[in-house]
Amino acid sequence: MNKIPFSESELKVVKEIPGRGGLVTREYDRPITDKENLRMLYEEDHPLWACGGRTGAQTFCPSLIPDNVARHFVYDGTTADRMKNDPLYDGIDMFGIKWKFVPTAGGSMEDPDYPHPLENANDWEKVIKFPDVDSWDWEGGRKDAETYLQDDKWVLTYMLNGAWFERLISFMGFENAAMALIDEDQEDALKALFDKTTAVYEKIADKFAEYFPQVDMFNQHDDWGSQQSPFFSEDAANNMIVPYMRRFTDHLRSRGIAADMHSCGHNESRIQCYIDGGWQSWGPQPMNDVDKLFEGYGDKIILTLTVNLPANMTDAEQREAADKFVDTHCVPGKKFKVNYTAGCFPFEEELYRASRKRYLEF
Repeated sequence: MNKIPFSESELKVVKEIPGRGGLVTREYDRPITDKENLRMLYEEDHPLWACGGRTGAQTFCPSLIPDNVARHFVYDGTTADRMKNDPLYDGIDMFGIKWKFVPTAGGSMEDPDYPHPLENANDWEKVIKFPDVDSWDWEGGRKDAETYLQDDKWVLTYMLNGAWFERLISFMGFENAAMALIDEDQEDALKALFDKTTAVYEKIADKFAEYFPQVDMFNQHDDWGSQQSPFFSEDAANNMIVPYMRRFTDHLRSRGIAADMHSCGHNESRIQCYIDGGWQSWGPQPMNDVDKLFEGYGDKIILTLTVNLPANMTDAEQREAADKFVDTHCVPGKKFKVNYTAGCFPFEEELYRASRKRYLEF
């Protein structure tokens, strides 16, 4: 990697972008784009500077995928405004499951008025209707997104529900899904089901590579835990889910798409499963000991770290906090993304300056 000398001119603000709640995002005169820096994070030894988890990225969840409509999560420059203005919008996902938006929760759940179609995994071939991915309007989606997708942004696609445990919950309900993972009588059938659901997502990845080459990363959802502990054992995860994850992440990488894991819950004891599953990054929720995870696994997976800055911090204190963060985390062999309190520009500037200089030393 060619080293680009640091200049204080890189901290010049070239644009301020208004956001929700009056928050402002700044763009600076960087030597490369945020997109290029994130690409370095995923593909090289380290980035040029510490990557902010919320900077330089663009969410792309097209309405042509039924799940995005059903789950009230469309971001493609066409129907997003309609979705936001219709908080009671409901829909049917790619497998025919009906979802209901819950305004107080800000998300969707399977419609309780419709029973789950599957009780036993052995019956999946007779019950589950698989989508015809080829029949979706990919060309129309490509045309719709022409002005929405920006080449200088790191384009991130969220894949809600995913192909494994969350998808199984939508088929069977939580209790039956958890039981199926450990029931020897259902093991072979469940593996065959995961084989086929994984193939659906491989097909979707192929279509994205063909019609939306701007997409840099898939964020695949599969929640594995509660506030206190994982839902199932490490042995169950390794036996029933991890091999299919690895197949899918290998497929993503072959298509030039980075693999990011979304898994809510107290899952720090399952991090090796995510690593073995081929995920390049994971954003642990705060109930996990993220510092411990970074110390033990920061050389094997990119973790999203969070810095919460008190509202009464002075500019000098913010800069000091940034320097301490860089000293602790910008170390050879370990990589991360960092989220920090929005609008804390002294911290943001010093984080950039200090990490930019530190990475020049490697």
